[in-house]
Amino acid sequence: MECEQFISDLDFFHITLTDRQLWQFMRYYELLTEWNSFMNLTAITDFDEVCKKHFVDSVSLVKAYDLSQNLHVIDIGTGAGFPGIPLKIVFPNLNVTLLDSLNKRIRFLDTVISELELSDITALHGRAEDYAKPDKLREAFDLCVSRAVANLSTLSEYCLPYVKKGGSFISYKSEKIEEEGKNAQHAIELLGGKVSGQIAFTLPQSDIYRNLYIIEKVKETPKKYPRKAGLPSKEPL
Repeated sequence: MECEQFISDLDFFHITLTDRQLWQFMRYYELLTEWNSFMNLTAITDFDEVCKKHFVDSVSLVKAYDLSQNLHVIDIGTGAGFPGIPLKIVFPNLNVTLLDSLNKRIRFLDTVISELELSDITALHGRAEDYAKPDKLREAFDLCVSRAVANLSTLSEYCLPYVKKGGSFISYKSEKIEEEGKNAQHAIELLGGKVSGQIAFTLPQSDIYRNLYIIEKVKETPKKYPRKAGLPSKEPL
């Protein structure tokens, strides 16, 4: 596998990998394609495309947040581990929780965590609505991230309850979301958040547009949110 393009793309974000980190990414790619042959993890399997559209995209978060601190991070709807696992590889100081509702994906993530010899990272099987309860993981994280495909109102209801006051929720978006952002304002405020910025860019040497939408947690989320399973997506706030 030729890694020059991947290394160059990461350099765009001022990220330089150690030999071990590069090995972890290569092993991750091997596991992803191996498991993808018998379960649906990603439609993208070409090496260069996985590197750019999954690995580099995941760590592009550095444009929006200082990840050098010892942060507790949760990745909601992580799927095949994006962005949580690439972030953990590049920033071993992070304590990462990966949450996904599909148990077979959790088996894949547990295999990746074990094979890559990652520590301080956990994969949890469950719905975002359930783990946000006070006796579970409510308001336990400095940072919540999500690349999940859902509108910003719905994502905010899933994600903001996990963020402690003073922390942030950052949504990875692949399109211009002025309208979606306007429509989500009410939900964001209701859930204790405040939009603190958005960072738009294209991934290096591509026309792939990205928008990191940054929401700061300014007050506690009212106890009635998130609503019961299914409602946040069926009836956005």
